[in-house]
Amino acid sequence: MDIDRIQAAKAEIAATSAYQTVTGFFDDGSFCEIDAFAKSGEGFAEVVAGFGTVEGLPVYAFAQNSDVCGGAMSKAQAAKLKKLYKLALKTGAPVVGFYDSVGGRLNQGTELLAGCGEVINLTSKLSGAVPQVSVITGTCLGTNALAAVSADFVIMTEDAKLSLDVTGKDADADCNAASGNASFVVKDAASAVKQAKELVCYLPSNNLNMAPEGFEEQPAPQGSCIVSKVVDGGSKLRIADKFGDNARIRLARLGGSVIGVVRTVGKPLDDKSAEKIAKFVRFCDAFSLPVITFADCGGFENLRTARQLTSAYAEATTVKISVVVGKAIGSAYVALAGTGANADIVYAFPNAVISPVNVEAAALIMAPEQMKVPADKQTEAAEKFAQENLSAFNAAQNGYVDGIVDEAELRDALIAALDMLAGKRVPTVAKKHSTV
Repeated sequence: MDIDRIQAAKAEIAATSAYQTVTGFFDDGSFCEIDAFAKSGEGFAEVVAGFGTVEGLPVYAFAQNSDVCGGAMSKAQAAKLKKLYKLALKTGAPVVGFYDSVGGRLNQGTELLAGCGEVINLTSKLSGAVPQVSVITGTCLGTNALAAVSADFVIMTEDAKLSLDVTGKDADADCNAASGNASFVVKDAASAVKQAKELVCYLPSNNLNMAPEGFEEQPAPQGSCIVSKVVDGGSKLRIADKFGDNARIRLARLGGSVIGVVRTVGKPLDDKSAEKIAKFVRFCDAFSLPVITFADCGGFENLRTARQLTSAYAEATTVKISVVVGKAIGSAYVALAGTGANADIVYAFPNAVISPVNVEAAALIMAPEQMKVPADKQTEAAEKFAQENLSAFNAAQNGYVDGIVDEAELRDALIAALDMLAGKRVPTVAKKHSTV
């Protein structure tokens, strides 16, 4: 009887690791499978796909089924993924993909390539419309890897392999974290599922919805940096910490609302750091997440990535608030906190320094008499000149800083600014996209 065949098929699929991964990701009892009995050759398709809720939030997810032909991509698997992506686009819900595959069914030839191309095309269509998260728990090579890294965030386990090169060269998690492909590296598959669930709770369902609100909590009493002392306690989600050491990016909550946080650490921005910030700002802008930038930066090391970062800030129409917490020098001020960033509000700490060039050069040019001191005293003399002539107060007098706040006042000032800017609307020039 068909009912017996159905029950046997359900039991066979439910016993696979992919099915257990997906059901472990969703809230208990909420998973609804799509095309559960789709066939690929003599067996079932090599992926489990469907929808459900995560902490009550609607999400689509799929898991490549390494228990079925090693999870190899096939035209049947591609068809299931295409259906899932189209549903996600129609209904406006995030997509989380769990990747674990030996590659593709090469005997399917051009049919396989066509299916892979259609999947990648759909990931591009979803980009900026709904958030996408890839979770690499095993092997992910070739076109699978290309689809995986098209997501907004990539989570990898320590023993996972991710590479466009089918030989797996330079494919480990540490390598991908260092190159910027992996946003998070976690210990094992269980940790990856937990990380994906936490991440989804920070993301809006789509580009028309707001991110889920949380309960406002006071900052951690022993915050290690200015960000920890400002954002809601326990809400800071660290991203891409192994890529671009001179910048930090975070998702966090402030007054219960999700924000994107950028913090520079007092050094010039190298290529990787500038690239990391630019990508993150574009993501936040696509989903209307406010960006708060804590600027302490002496400039850029490379003109190309400086251009990319400046463009990302300038084009972003989401709420942008900048806080100069140290030095904002030349192009770094322009890009992160000035007219180039088109910031809505700029705050500065009382001891902040804003200068068109580094303070030593500024002092030599603007006050050469003050710099006629022994070589070992020049740095001290330049810093004194900066505090007297390049201070946040001077910038505020000229209209380049909206407010001077100290550390104790900053959280309340930022919450008030977010409330005031919540209704921000910016008309844009009609065009397909920028070329930067």
